[in-house]
Amino acid sequence: MAQILAPSTQWQMRMTKNPANASPFTTKMWGSLFLKQKTKGAAKFSTKFRVCASKSESSTVNRLDDLLNMDIRPYTDKIIAEYVWIGGTGIDLRSKSRTISKPVEHPSELPKWNYDGSSTGQAPGEDSEVILYPQAIFKDPFRGGNNILVICDSYTPAGEPIPTNKRHRAAEIFGNKKVIDEVPWFGIEQEYTLLQPNVKWPLGWPVGAYPGPQGPYYCAAGADKSFGRDISDAHYKACLYAGINIGGTNGEVMPGQWEYQVGPSIGIEAGDHIWCSRYILERITEQAGVVLTLDPKPIEGDWNGAGCHTNYSTKSMREDGGYELIKKAILNLSLRHKEHISAYGEGNERRLTGKHETANINTFSWGVANRGCSVRVGRDTEKQGKGYLEDRRPASNMDPYIVTSLLAETTILWEPTLEAEALAAQKLALKV
Repeated sequence: MAQILAPSTQWQMRMTKNPANASPFTTKMWGSLFLKQKTKGAAKFSTKFRVCASKSESSTVNRLDDLLNMDIRPYTDKIIAEYVWIGGTGIDLRSKSRTISKPVEHPSELPKWNYDGSSTGQAPGEDSEVILYPQAIFKDPFRGGNNILVICDSYTPAGEPIPTNKRHRAAEIFGNKKVIDEVPWFGIEQEYTLLQPNVKWPLGWPVGAYPGPQGPYYCAAGADKSFGRDISDAHYKACLYAGINIGGTNGEVMPGQWEYQVGPSIGIEAGDHIWCSRYILERITEQAGVVLTLDPKPIEGDWNGAGCHTNYSTKSMREDGGYELIKKAILNLSLRHKEHISAYGEGNERRLTGKHETANINTFSWGVANRGCSVRVGRDTEKQGKGYLEDRRPASNMDPYIVTSLLAETTILWEPTLEAEALAAQKLALKV
């Protein structure tokens, strides 16, 4: 992110107040989404984004559109709540719907629910019930009205968090008084890659072949340089509608790859907002007939990988003299480099090679304005003597609950020995 602004006053536990005339993303809107590419010397590739039928003008589709876009508020006080949770891989998202008797503004007003954990790889068949605890709510950009998306975490019937529930531990860390007093802010840069269906090859690329080398695609415009902008823009607006604290979006260095930024967010809110934004992106790509991947290195070779750079600051870092606290945090991060790398996403070793704006996975480094380091400090932060740091190590498939809480734990709660700190400072040429 270019800069850290003040976070929104909305906390993750409350519904966003949207205007009564706000419109959800209707199926008719997708009729305008299309991509057509012609590549000289290669097979033509054309994808038309559609919802459920090849003839969008047909009366059948129109009737279906009418039902999908129906506003039920004049007829009932009931709403539809889409309960969303993380599946057994730790990165897949699952969801199912239920009727709630009236509109709600806080997750505590919602009932717990359950699902078949044996079908998601989270429980054995003989004891398959997993309980969903509602934790954060967002407006539903697909159904509109008073309908909601509900971010949940998962527990056994006895109330114990299941192994894939990383939110529970994160909430404990962010609930620590020392962490609360430091008001940790996070700005997360989520990169992702769009793939053509069936062939699983990047959107806009000739099937089985490669486009021109990297250079003209980053933040570019034009049919031969930008692939998937409609998806990015639709996702941007859907997140704003939902109440997600999305800060911006841009095309990335590798064609077919995009980034959006969420934050600044306080504490556990960062993870809730990233997971909900990912769910919305999955739904939009589903409707568009495009495959979403968060693989940190989807294409081998001289192509950029996909990361999830995490900008971070504490209250002390943002105040006068905070640069010294930032350097102290960098020292701590260097001493726990292996612990962080092991928690920063699967397959990250294919991305963190020391090339393509990354540091080598085995070596911790830091620098001012250096995008080839593990941790980057901005020029403004150095000049002003306060601000934030950017951890560039997390992969695009990282769990934001793990990454944000680990950053807070390492820099606020964890204290190294004086000897280890001195050795690290000497190695990193840091005067603290």
